[in-house]
Formats: sequence, C-alpha cells, structure tokens
Amino acid sequence: MLNKTDKGRAELQPGQRTLGQRERAILLVADGRKSTASLHALFHGDGKAIVESLIAGGYLLDDRPPPAPAPSPGLAVQGSVDDFSGPRSLASARMFLFDLSDRMFAPRDRQMAERLRDALREARDAPSMVAVGREMLAEIERVAGRERALAVSARLAKLLPESAPLGV
Repeated sequence: MLNKTDKGRAELQPGQRTLGQRERAILLVADGRKSTASLHALFHGDGKAIVESLIAGGYLLDDRPPPAPAPSPGLAVQGSVDDFSGPRSLASARMFLFDLSDRMFAPRDRQMAERLRDALREARDAPSMVAVGREMLAEIERVAGRERALAVSARLAKLLPESAPLGV
C-alpha cells in the first residue's frame, strides 16, 4: 500500500504543480487503501514506472511493514520478538492495526472488526489513532490475555512516531 508523503500532499495543493498530469493522478489515488498492483496497472501498465519515480522523488511511501524474518531452524522463538527497523509513521501504525483487526477480530466478531476499521479510517491524527489502538489492546487483553496484549502493544509502539506514545 502506498501513501502520500508530506511532499506528495504539498504537490496536490492549489498552485503547486511541479509534476505532470499522470503523476498527480497517481498521487490523488494513493491513499493507503489501493493496492500497489492496482496503481502499477494504471495508464496501460505505465503506472509502475510512474509509481517508482514518485517513490524515488519522495512523493510516495510504501507503508507496508517489512515481512518478518523466518526463524532459523533449531532456534526457538520466545514470545513476539520483532526487530522492526522500518519508518515510524501513523500510516505504518494504521496498516498494522487494520491487519490486526482483520486477523484477530473479524473471525470472532465481525461487527467489532467493522467498527474498529471505521474508527481507523476516521483517525486522522496521532491522538485518535492512539485511542483506537488502546481500544484494540483492551479487547485483545480481554480475549487473548495480558501477555498477548503487551506483545501487540510493543509492536505498535515501534510503528508509531515517537511523538505519539501509546502510553499503555
């Protein structure tokens, strides 16, 4: 999933036209919800080169968390060890929470999962994103235990910007 950076959002402001029409069109639809593949398919496949150019130019950011490394054979993994080294951002935290909602809540309580997803869609700033995260952590603690909630909290804390502490 791709999201606009501050530079990308600035490009879309009135009077700020440094990019061509196709680049601006891709910036408009890159909202963190559209798949990267769907953006690549735009303009009869020319979208891939445009997307790569926008990423290289600092207009777009790929907010997918990096895949977790596979455990080495013979090594036991204790708890939820995750050496996250990606960028801290609200977009990364949002994507993590969307995924968490789908994996943990949708199979058990579809209505709760939808309510949480709606709250995440509406969370436009750090305090509202943190509030949704806290609500999810409380529910995780209720259904999966304190240890699981603490592990998820630690992962989320690594994704949130340092200026938006989870405080759980």
